Amino acid sequence: MSEGTLYDKVWDRHKVTRLPTGQDQLFVGLHLVHEVTSPQAFGMLQERDKEVAFPKRTHATVDHIVPTGNRDRPYRDEAAENMMAELEENVRGSGIDFSDPDSGDQGIVHVIGPEQGLTQPGMTIVCGDSHTSTHGAFGALAFGIGTSQIRDVLATGCVAMEKQKVRKIEVTGELGEGVTAKDIILTIIGELGTDGGVGYVYEYAGEAIEDLGMEGRMSICNMSIEGGARAGYVNPDETTYEWLKETDAFEDSEAQSASGSRMESGDDPEKFERLKPYWESITTDDDAEYDDVVTIDGSAIEPTVTWGTTPGQTAGITEPIPDPDDLSEEDQDTARRAQKHMRVEPGDTMEGYDIDVAFLGSCTNARLKDLREAAAFVEGREVDDDVRAMVVPGSQRVRDAAEAEGLDEVFKQAGFDWREPGCSMCLGMNDDQLVGDEASASSSNRNFVGRQGSKDGRTVLMSPIMVAAAAVTGEVTDVREMEEVATV
Repeated sequence: MSEGTLYDKVWDRHKVTRLPTGQDQLFVGLHLVHEVTSPQAFGMLQERDKEVAFPKRTHATVDHIVPTGNRDRPYRDEAAENMMAELEENVRGSGIDFSDPDSGDQGIVHVIGPEQGLTQPGMTIVCGDSHTSTHGAFGALAFGIGTSQIRDVLATGCVAMEKQKVRKIEVTGELGEGVTAKDIILTIIGELGTDGGVGYVYEYAGEAIEDLGMEGRMSICNMSIEGGARAGYVNPDETTYEWLKETDAFEDSEAQSASGSRMESGDDPEKFERLKPYWESITTDDDAEYDDVVTIDGSAIEPTVTWGTTPGQTAGITEPIPDPDDLSEEDQDTARRAQKHMRVEPGDTMEGYDIDVAFLGSCTNARLKDLREAAAFVEGREVDDDVRAMVVPGSQRVRDAAEAEGLDEVFKQAGFDWREPGCSMCLGMNDDQLVGDEASASSSNRNFVGRQGSKDGRTVLMSPIMVAAAAVTGEVTDVREMEEVATV
């Protein structure tokens, strides 16, 4: 087994005991909840007359079902209104902080945690959402958990888990023009498979990873689960610390430390300098032992998209769609079904594939940097007449910052619909859905059949700037072939 990795260190520091099941009981540093997976867990506590053990270590938001258009209450969708009302009652009764739509802080759970400074290195973080792995970008161990585990965390502040192996994925070299973090993770999943990470957590390393900003690192860690890994993380460094300094948790620390005053919240004004040595101590040792190491040449990665119905069915924009007969026997039938659904042929490339919808959003790619790069590309251009295009910021803070920079006007002038924050078309749990057999160019994380709301809908995953290019041209397009490619 691995030794000396960040995963080993953080696991050991949060391990309470070994359970009779063979699992370890881990103390949870941060528990994030939203409206879809928490109601049953709160109900279980109420049935047992138990209270939330650590309400200040828990934070709630609403994202999956919240409308991105009209937000007047009650919501038009009765199920959405009921889930929202249930969450409001549960958090009020438990003393849990809630980033609700009236707070100015609402957004996708994996966007608000990092931007508010809730997510920090060396933490254990859980949430009833599979893409909790996003928070590993900060050097945290972040896991998606099920409803019974949510109950356990609410009641005890702990969760039972089995320790995994650690695979180091080293992405070397420098990324080319038009290539982003999204292309890196699609390439990784394409090479290792959607079940290649089963039994592992992924440690992302190498020059190409280190050169990314926090937004790119979050995009990569976000999709670790799509590759079968239990979690993914990047060791914290100065890029991490600079991000944290700008968050609510630390932004006033230096000034208040110098003045001798205290933050109104009661936080320690010297918290950043006090915590940084711990953050540095949990990084992977130079002589750490891994269970597996994979090296990928980042300079060889090109803009990458999916051709099928899993995030592992990927190809570079100039690469041919594979012949199912050339794949492993276990992958052949899946590939044939996927190609039939997507209406693609072996030997073709995805370039020129007609799209009907362009979706820029989700917990994978809806942060300010994603919107800036896409806006820089679409400025002065227009959405194709046959394309329905939308931009859904990842949070109200992202929305406000983008509007302050005028990005909303750039998108609207190009023909995009500028919407309110939420999960939106990433999944079919709200009003933003594909209709019939529409094909979508999407910056989200899953392209399963029916994922975007229609069983006949077709989803092509890609980076935000590739979504922008597809919206303008009406087809999957190699962004490198277009002028004025946004700087990644």
